[in-house]
Amino acid sequence: MFAAIDPWAWQPHPEVWLLIAGIVGLGFYAARVIGPKVVTPGTEVVSTRQRRFFVLGVVMLAIAADWPMHDIAEEYLYSVHMIQHLLITFFIPIFFLQATPEWLARLILGGGDQERTWLGKLAKPVVAGIIFNVLAALTHWNGIVQLSFDSGPFHYGIHLVMFSSALLMWLPVLGPLPELRLSPPAQMVYLFLMSIIPTIPAGWLTFADNPVYPAYDTIDRLWDISVVSDQQAAGFVMKVIGGFFLWGLIAIRFFRWAAAERASDMQKRIVRPLTYDDVATEFENAGPAKTEL
Repeated sequence: MFAAIDPWAWQPHPEVWLLIAGIVGLGFYAARVIGPKVVTPGTEVVSTRQRRFFVLGVVMLAIAADWPMHDIAEEYLYSVHMIQHLLITFFIPIFFLQATPEWLARLILGGGDQERTWLGKLAKPVVAGIIFNVLAALTHWNGIVQLSFDSGPFHYGIHLVMFSSALLMWLPVLGPLPELRLSPPAQMVYLFLMSIIPTIPAGWLTFADNPVYPAYDTIDRLWDISVVSDQQAAGFVMKVIGGFFLWGLIAIRFFRWAAAERASDMQKRIVRPLTYDDVATEFENAGPAKTEL
């Protein structure tokens, strides 16, 4: 039991500041030093859109990994813990992938045939999906939750592993390399499968009448939120917010794919008007008319 509950008491996390400073430094170095040496002269090294996604990724990472979210998630509320995991596995990886130029992704993966590199093999949809979902399931095991509650370094380590597996999981959908991305219909199936597994622990948390994780079953309750209400909120975050996000991406891909298919069909149906030159050319190719006696 905690002697006092004050989630707004500032706690410094220099390891997070060093991580964010390192990411910003690497991004600046890649864009200003490496990029101009790699891309064709006159070609844009990093687009404005990619810069904006990079800033979003850094800001979201600071929110998820630093005070107060990390401290509340680690010491008080499992629902905030789930929001933290949602940011780390869904939003932040997407932002950084969208911020990565194709030339940089090829340098990171290495080699000419990206699909044959070890990282390319891990990014295969089946492999990436299994790794991500197995790790996601393990993070809901009571022993892992207790260790995350007791140990800050272990909690950060789990986040690093989850973030890495999420990057692999999103590569077939939103990765910067076209050869590693699935076709739009396959992406929809892939995202649907990714939405199934989280419903199992989410339902378990939502419908449990008793505390699931003893680590979060403390006498002093933050903001008077009961432990059962807290874990139900965690299940809501996983099932509803996470599920709607994946289904929203499926819907976007479906409508874009359907629009592209309609445009392709319309293009095929367009018949070029018959001109005088077309008729003259046909007569010339036909030769003189044959007469029958």
